[in-house]
Amino acid sequence: MPFILPINTPSLGDRSYLVHDGQVAFVIDPQRDIDRVLGLAAAHHVPITHVFETHIHNDYVTGGHALAQRTGAAYHVNADDPVTFDRVPVRDGDVITVGDTMTVQVIATPGHTHTHLSYALADAGRPIGVFSGGSLLYGSVGRPDLLGPAHTHDLVHHQYASAHKLADALPGTTELYPTHGFGSFCSATQSQAQASTIAQEKLVNPALTHDEQTFVDELLAGLDAWPAYYAHMAPANSAGPTEADLSAPEPADADQIRKRLADGEWVVDLRHRVAFAAGHVPGTLNFGLDGSFATYLGWLIPWGTPLTLLAETVDQVAEAQRELVRIGIDRPAAQATGGPAGWNGDGDLATFPRATFADLAQVRHHRAVVVLDTRRNLEAAAARIDAAVHIPLHDLPRRLDEVPDGEVWVHCAAGYRASIAASLLARAGRHVVAIDDEFDHAHDAGLPVVTGTADAGH
Repeated sequence: MPFILPINTPSLGDRSYLVHDGQVAFVIDPQRDIDRVLGLAAAHHVPITHVFETHIHNDYVTGGHALAQRTGAAYHVNADDPVTFDRVPVRDGDVITVGDTMTVQVIATPGHTHTHLSYALADAGRPIGVFSGGSLLYGSVGRPDLLGPAHTHDLVHHQYASAHKLADALPGTTELYPTHGFGSFCSATQSQAQASTIAQEKLVNPALTHDEQTFVDELLAGLDAWPAYYAHMAPANSAGPTEADLSAPEPADADQIRKRLADGEWVVDLRHRVAFAAGHVPGTLNFGLDGSFATYLGWLIPWGTPLTLLAETVDQVAEAQRELVRIGIDRPAAQATGGPAGWNGDGDLATFPRATFADLAQVRHHRAVVVLDTRRNLEAAAARIDAAVHIPLHDLPRRLDEVPDGEVWVHCAAGYRASIAASLLARAGRHVVAIDDEFDHAHDAGLPVVTGTADAGH
């Protein structure tokens, strides 16, 4: 009986899988930091003999090529993918035997990409599960728009057909093991489910419960922006990424940090937003490790900009590095640990106030302030504070000049994105207050919240 072991990457909303029978193992969609995969295989005393990619990923740099190079495993990639490395090409209908009794059947499931594959696992002829990548997800499907608008119409219809293909071809008891859908921007919608079967999806998944046009219309209406770094992932994955270098970056002292800031490089403070607001090196940006650090840093940083990491401990720098290599930011230019007094030398630290929505309601009785909403378009369209200026966080660096003059109170849904935005505004010389509060509290605080408006982009 095969053992199926998920390898979670919650910061990106993805899962990889190691499957073994006690003798040999195969891996589905490994992340870039393959030491996790190798460690899991070693703990179960099984060699990795096969690696499978469901698709050329849009949201992370694969570890598949490096894992196959390290272990000598056969690397299975769609024969139609235009890659520049050696692989074992596979096509719809192929069956690969792994070990004595496990078989993996290749199923073409286009939709998330044109060449997307799923892999159905059987043991001694008995269906066990299907690794569906970005095709059929828990209560959803993978996004069909990541290849650009010229492809979206065809891909969304392919996605519907592929979901039905899996549902029709596999028994209801087949366990579903998707790669995306745990917070990933590759998922069309989000579900809280942590496990499912084909039978369960037939009851709840819109791709299997709605007619095709309803499914298409609802899915497309629910799509919002995706991280800008996605543009770099498919080219990197098609070239066969090398194994990640997780060795420590060069240390930087206060003078070097000051010079990097003066040169226009990015110096990122990894501390929690409360600590950052209380005191930080002027000009540094706050991307806390407690949130979707790599997603938002990768989304906002001009690609290729030298990056210096500031953290309290060496372990936090290492954690940030691990997150960053997954999206192709391989080598930070420098790092420093300790605290802002040491990072800034003899210079004065910068601060900005934190507040709640109740504080905002009070201050608006006394003076005019700018309210800046940094949530995504669909969030703001569902509910927003009347007269707030809406600029999604991912657009803010290029739209800073659109923020009206005056004191800026910046908010998001819970505080994490607001702190990033506040640090960007503070670096630009603006007087800023970061609202560190749940947006649901805005109405209770007496602020005028407008719901269901389509005019959220002003």
